[in-house]
Amino acid sequence: MSQIPRITVPPTAGLPLRWRDLRPWGDDDLEAALAAWLGVPDVQLECSGTSALMVALRTLHKLAPSRNEVIIPAYTSPLVALAISQCGLQARLCDLSADALDMDDGMLRGLCSERTLAIVPTHLGGRVADVRVALHYARMVGAFVIEDAAQALGARVQGGAVGLQGDIGIYSLAASTVLTTYEGGVLVARDADLRRGLYAMHRRTIGFSLGWELLRSAELLGHAAIYRPATLDWAYGAPLRRSLAQDDWIAAAGDDFDAFIPQHTLGTWRRRVGVRALARLSDHLRQAESRAEERIARLAGIPGVEVVRDVAPDARGTWPVLLLRMPDRRSRDALMRAHWASGLGLSLPFAHIVSDYVRYAPLLGSAVLDSVMIARDWAQRLVSVSNSEWLTDEKFDALLGALDQAVSG
Repeated sequence: MSQIPRITVPPTAGLPLRWRDLRPWGDDDLEAALAAWLGVPDVQLECSGTSALMVALRTLHKLAPSRNEVIIPAYTSPLVALAISQCGLQARLCDLSADALDMDDGMLRGLCSERTLAIVPTHLGGRVADVRVALHYARMVGAFVIEDAAQALGARVQGGAVGLQGDIGIYSLAASTVLTTYEGGVLVARDADLRRGLYAMHRRTIGFSLGWELLRSAELLGHAAIYRPATLDWAYGAPLRRSLAQDDWIAAAGDDFDAFIPQHTLGTWRRRVGVRALARLSDHLRQAESRAEERIARLAGIPGVEVVRDVAPDARGTWPVLLLRMPDRRSRDALMRAHWASGLGLSLPFAHIVSDYVRYAPLLGSAVLDSVMIARDWAQRLVSVSNSEWLTDEKFDALLGALDQAVSG
């Protein structure tokens, strides 16, 4: 009887917390620390990246109440569609480019109209999208641009932080991101009046919740305790194997979200944890980039496997994962069915395009009719490989063999 492999590699290369990060005292000004680290005047903290998006959308809708459409990539987190729906707005799905993980120029131009409130280019998996295209079409119709940099904290483009080319930028501090307060979100904006509007919207609509803060604090403690090779199989591997045994790829990919998005303030203790961890983030990102460069060179030797790169020129993305596009759906599915639970760091960014989730499609309204065939092809061929330091050279060698077998088989 074959032994079930233990999973000791997380799906993304997050910054591990240290026990001294959890001390209840110390500097709690995470806003100032993040603003200095990003090189911006100030930032605004929210309880999640999704909540940050909702604050942004409500602020912009207050400025332009006649506009109600938000253009998003068809391949993105379902949470984006949930946020748009919960704000009473209409999502529009933009197809992807055939040769780049970014919105298709022609379709984006066709979707923009006097009804467009915002375009949301997405820096998926730390890969930097070309926000200039979204800005061009947004300005043509008087719309705004919200950069979804949830997975790209620390990425750079044209010498500045990703998230600052558009009108508003959003980062996530979720458990799966490079810096975590278990859940958390960050808002940045170039324009001082817009920053004041975001802050006013927060003050008007969001308050402290003891219940949510106690829950998130307990989850952060649990995350700090189990985010290590010795306990990861119990916390992540066992649920993953259960989902795969039921052929539930949505749950396995972590895409089974609650319909309700909580909104509350980020508590003092979690802010202190974030301040202490942030001091190590630059070193963590440099090590991840060096590790990625070495492994990309080896992945490039497998015929038919494409390593997804930054789209924007003069960009330097982050590497929480390596995104790979397989030759076709057959090879992708064969790889994942054989090795998703094998401890080789494999996962999916998202299981489907947004409109192909049965539970989320009703939130899209007329957007389910948007033609997004190229995005569907991306969704059916894309895999992610953890760039965690815990993915050993031995495991990476095994991964290369699995990829080669899936492509050639």
